[in-house]
Amino acid sequence: MSARTDSLPSLTRAWLILVALTLASIALGKWSAAIPWLPLLMAVVIWIKCAIIADRFIEADRAHPFVRRVVRVFIALAPIALILVTLFGPGIARLLTLK
Repeated sequence: MSARTDSLPSLTRAWLILVALTLASIALGKWSAAIPWLPLLMAVVIWIKCAIIADRFIEADRAHPFVRRVVRVFIALAPIALILVTLFGPGIARLLTLK
């Protein structure tokens, strides 16, 4: 078998995990909106989804170590930003206004 057909089950599994995480995120957001630690949980879900996409679809795990580190830092930015905005939203909004 070629490398392309060998990776198909792995990509399908990764895609199914991404779909499941997306559906779980929607369900958590809809039915658990009052939980104070929900943004932290969503940040973890976002980080897991981004790591799966980077490893399975972009193949960052096979890249040069420098590129792999850059991708990992980039992946961490969205969850970190979500947590910061959740904790310090009004302060960040005041800092970023154009007035």
